[in-house]
Amino acid sequence: MDYLTQKWKMWYKSLDVNHDGKISLEDVEESRNKFTELHHLLGDKADSVKADMKNWWTTYILTTPDQEISEEQFLSYLGGLYNTDKVAFKDRMQKCFDLMFDVIDTNKDRSIELSEFIFAWKAFGHENEELVSKAFKLFNAENGLVPLRDIVSAWVTFVTDDDSSKRDIVLEAFKSGV
Repeated sequence: MDYLTQKWKMWYKSLDVNHDGKISLEDVEESRNKFTELHHLLGDKADSVKADMKNWWTTYILTTPDQEISEEQFLSYLGGLYNTDKVAFKDRMQKCFDLMFDVIDTNKDRSIELSEFIFAWKAFGHENEELVSKAFKLFNAENGLVPLRDIVSAWVTFVTDDDSSKRDIVLEAFKSGV
């Protein structure tokens, strides 16, 4: 459980978009605004993406009534779900990342190219393009594209797999400084 807790702490920090030590609606707004601006989305498309992102945040991250969550609450919440039913937890995380990466895949080609990857990380407050590019290379992109299912699977592994002997691409990315 310690291994998963370590990874969940990294995930928590990555969700603290404005780096104020807590996850709140302010992080939601900042990520939605950055993402639509980086992709130059306007009008109905911007509104749709913002709505989908908010739905993701409030379904999977900010599930508390006050819409603010501390690291301790986040860890307790994930730990409770994990310890209650590991299969259901993995299914929930599969849905979580399927939804998030469907939103991030704005051109709906079911793959992610480097620029989409960079924009997604920037939307979550990670501005160092060199480090994000290194993280992208961990996926061994073919023709500059990584299938969406590979990225989703990597994230599901990151938040659900407690076996530290297995390769974890997202953990490697975080350890590289992303």
